Amino acid sequence: METKNNMICDLETGICGPGGDDTATMEFIDLSTQKKKVELYYVTDPICSHCWALEPVLRKFVDQYGHYFNMHTLMGGLLENWDGFTDASNGISSPSDVAGHWREVGEHSRMPIDGTVWYDNPIESSFIPSRVYKVIQEKSPELANTFLRRAREEVFAFNKNIAQDEILINLVNQVGLDGEEILNQSKLPEANTSLHEDFQLVRELGVRGFPTIVMVNEEQKGVRIVGARTFEEYTNALQQLLPNETLNSKQLTNLEQLLGKEKLLFSREIEEYYSIEEKDVTPFIQKKLSQDVYETNEILGEKYIQVK
Repeated sequence: METKNNMICDLETGICGPGGDDTATMEFIDLSTQKKKVELYYVTDPICSHCWALEPVLRKFVDQYGHYFNMHTLMGGLLENWDGFTDASNGISSPSDVAGHWREVGEHSRMPIDGTVWYDNPIESSFIPSRVYKVIQEKSPELANTFLRRAREEVFAFNKNIAQDEILINLVNQVGLDGEEILNQSKLPEANTSLHEDFQLVRELGVRGFPTIVMVNEEQKGVRIVGARTFEEYTNALQQLLPNETLNSKQLTNLEQLLGKEKLLFSREIEEYYSIEEKDVTPFIQKKLSQDVYETNEILGEKYIQVK
C-alpha cells in the first residue's frame, strides 16, 4: 500500500507540515556557531620564496584548525622597485642575485623554484600583483587567495613574470573574473591606498620579514612566528593561545576534492597534507584518484598532478 506524505495543518498544535508523531510544541535548540577566538594575520608577498615553501604546511593547518581562527592575509610589500633595493642578508642587490637564492629555497623545501625569470625577464615590483590581489580581495577573499596561489605557481615553478599585464590578465581570468577590468582597477589610486593600509597594519604587528604569522586571542595575547615553520609549531602556538581548549582537528579533505579545488598539487604538498613519504605518493594517488581525472607531470625533478 502506498504511503502518502500529506501536508497537514493541525488545529490542535497549530502546525502546518508533514503529518507525524512529533507533538512537541516547544523545545530549546542551539543554532549558534562556535565563535572564533583567535585572529590570525598571515603576512606575505607574491614573490616571497619562503612563502611558497610554506604552502604545504599552511594549507594543512588552515584546513584542520581554521575553525578556531579568523584568517587575514596581508600583503607585506617585498619589492617596490630595484632603485636602491638591497637584501644584504641574502646577498641580493640586483635581480640576477635573486635566482640563486630562490633555487636554494626550492631545493631545500622541495617546492619547485626555477628562478631564471630573474635573468630572462626580471620582475620589476611585487607591488603590481599585490595591488591586483587587493582589488580581488575586496570582491572575494577566497578568489584572491586562489589568484595568489596561481600567481605563485606561475612565477616560481613556471618562470613567468607576474608583474606583466598579459600574465596578470590571464591569471585573473582563470579565477573567473574579468582580467582586464581587475587590472585596470589595480592601477587606480584606491588600490594603492588599500595596499598601503596592509603595510600600515603589518608595521603595527611588528612584522619585518615574510612569511610571518601573527595570532592574537581575545585577551590580546599573541604569538608571532617568523619564517616557514613546521605544522607542529603552528598548532602548538594556537594551543598556547587557547589554553582552556582541547584542539580538535577537522577531517582532511580527500584527494579528489582537494585536487578539484587546487587544480595542481606538487608531491611535497601531498606528502605534507596526508603525512606520507615521497616514495608512497604515486601509489597513494593511483589508489585515491581515477585515471580520467588527473595527469602526472614533472618539473625541476619534482612530480606534480593536475586536473585534466
